[in-house]
Amino acid sequence: LVPPQVTQRQHARLNSPVRPCASTAPRLEQQLHDQIRFEGKARNTAQAYWHWCKQFILWSGKRHPRDMGEAEVEAFLNWLVNTRNCSEQTHRQALHGILFLYRRVLGVDLPWLNNLTRPKPSKHLPTVLSEAEICVLWPHLHGTNGLVLKLLYGAGLRVMEALRLRVMDVDMDQGTIIVRRGKGNKDRVTMIPASLKPLLQQHLMARAALHADDLACGKADVELPDAVERKYPNACRQIGWQWVFCTPTYNRSHEGIIRRHHVHDSCVQKAMKAAVRLAGISKPATPHTLRHSFATHLLRSGYDIRTVQELLGHSNVETT
Repeated sequence: LVPPQVTQRQHARLNSPVRPCASTAPRLEQQLHDQIRFEGKARNTAQAYWHWCKQFILWSGKRHPRDMGEAEVEAFLNWLVNTRNCSEQTHRQALHGILFLYRRVLGVDLPWLNNLTRPKPSKHLPTVLSEAEICVLWPHLHGTNGLVLKLLYGAGLRVMEALRLRVMDVDMDQGTIIVRRGKGNKDRVTMIPASLKPLLQQHLMARAALHADDLACGKADVELPDAVERKYPNACRQIGWQWVFCTPTYNRSHEGIIRRHHVHDSCVQKAMKAAVRLAGISKPATPHTLRHSFATHLLRSGYDIRTVQELLGHSNVETT
């Protein structure tokens, strides 16, 4: 039994098993993840950086990065281009991951990395759906995943920005959505399209009812950012902090706490893939395609590019 003065979260942390450090790789991975978290970067960034650091270590025959230098890094990056035929974007991500590992984790300065030969940047036009294709696609978007996809097009959100929305971020009276900690750790305000207000309002009402059931079961808990948990111990049980698009079932978190998480991005991607197939659209459309379509259709409707830039959350108008 858990003592009444100890919360479920604290009990899970106190009783979580300690993993022994059997090799250098897990310790190095933990150091990288800790540094990523300290600098306030996204969890996906940590996963991508460690993926390429791990590939570099495996490519070298499981040698420690401290025992390697300019020749090995250049050979690995050239191998990615010449043998793996990776794109310029993939090559840049691998380079940034290795740079972060050496400079920010191991504290090793690598001035020679500034002179590396990189692939020639390519300029690819993004895939954009026409308004007719959007109309054909819409009837095949159902349920929570369908509402998320419609919000990507209607508000210009990224997939993870939509999935990480909390109830308090949606203002139905003002018709606005506050995107917190978007790409680049920036906040911004975007709009709720009038056509989605009834669906979103209905979803929020169902979400409130689900939260009431969670409170009755004693499982109304949610992951909180920064030190909110310590400052406001009851925030994890308040409706405002709950995920808008939560999972239908309970899941076990990394801390061992059983609670609802937000919908996984792979579910949204699968829903988009199925809808594109059923709609008979031949373009390689993904959830991010809806964000591109949002910006393109606004520009065609006469909105100035500065307004579109602010809605998308871009720092530079050239990116838009």
